[in-house]
Amino acid sequence: MEFSLYLLTLLLLFPQCTAQWCYQSQYSCDDTCRDPSRWAAQFPSCGGLRQSPINIVTSKVHINSALPPFDFIGHTNAINITVENKGHSAHFALPQSVRLTGGALPGHYRAAQFHFHWGGNGRPGSEHTIDGERFPMELHIVHIKEPYGSLAEAEHDLAGIALLAFLFEETTDDHPQLDAVIAALGRVQNNGSRTVIPNFRLSNIIPAAKELHSYYRYVGSMTTPGCEQAVAWTVFHRTLSISSRQLDAVVKQCRFWTGQPMTDIFRPTQPLDGRVVYCSKAAAALPGVSLLWFGIFSAVLGTAGLIH
Repeated sequence: MEFSLYLLTLLLLFPQCTAQWCYQSQYSCDDTCRDPSRWAAQFPSCGGLRQSPINIVTSKVHINSALPPFDFIGHTNAINITVENKGHSAHFALPQSVRLTGGALPGHYRAAQFHFHWGGNGRPGSEHTIDGERFPMELHIVHIKEPYGSLAEAEHDLAGIALLAFLFEETTDDHPQLDAVIAALGRVQNNGSRTVIPNFRLSNIIPAAKELHSYYRYVGSMTTPGCEQAVAWTVFHRTLSISSRQLDAVVKQCRFWTGQPMTDIFRPTQPLDGRVVYCSKAAAALPGVSLLWFGIFSAVLGTAGLIH
C-alpha cells in the first residue's frame, strides 16, 4: 500500500520534474521550469558558440555587396493559415507554396511558420538588438531548405534553416493589417488552442522583396530550445510599424502553458564568439555568391575549432 502511494506521488510530480523550459518572465523561486540561463543544462546546443539572438554593433559589421535582394514566392497569395498557441508563443503555420530564394542563401527554401516576440507593460520585447537598443516587437518567418522535410532534418545543415527577422517600431497610427493577427491571438489564449485566419496574405504585414535590399546576415541558431545551430539569419534594416494600442493588445492576448500572461517572450542576446555579422550594400550583386557562404562557414567553423 505504501509503495503504491509512493508510486502515485512520483507520477503526479513527474510533469514538474521534467523541468520544461520557460522564459525569465515565467520563472519564480517556486518553479521547476528552466529559464534561459539554464536551458543548456537540458538542451546542450543552447550553450554552443553560434547562438542567437545577438546584439548587432553597426560599427563592426562587414559590408558585403555579394548579398543580393531576395525573391519571394507566394507572399501575395491569399491563404488560410492555422494559428496555434504553443505554450511559449503562438505559431502561424504557412503552406509550402510560400517560398524564398536569393539573398545569397545556398539553395531554395520553403516557409514553415511565423511568430512574434514581444515584451509587456510598455517594455520592449525584440530578441535582436541594434547597438544595444531593444525594439518593441520582432517578427520571425521560418523557412526550411529544400529538400529537407522538417526542422529536425534541416538542423544538420549549417544553413538548413533561413530565418527572416523584422523589428517593429512604435507609431501613432495603426498598422492597417495587424488587427487580423491580433484578433487571431485573442482566439488562441490558452496552450493548445487553435484558430484560422482566412484569406491571409503574408504581403499584408511585410513589404515586397524589392523594398528589402538592406539587411544584416550572420550564422546562428534557433532562439528557443533546442537552439539548433543551423540558421542563416537575415535581420532587415527596414522596420515594421505597430501602434501603441496594437502593441498593448498583442501583449494581453495569450497565456503561457503555466497559465501566466504571455509577456517578455524573448531570449537574452548571446555572445558573438568570433562570428562576423555582414551587411548588404544597395548595389549589384558581385559574381561568386557561393564564395560568400564559403567565407562565412570557414570563419564560423574556424572559430569553433572545427577547421584550422
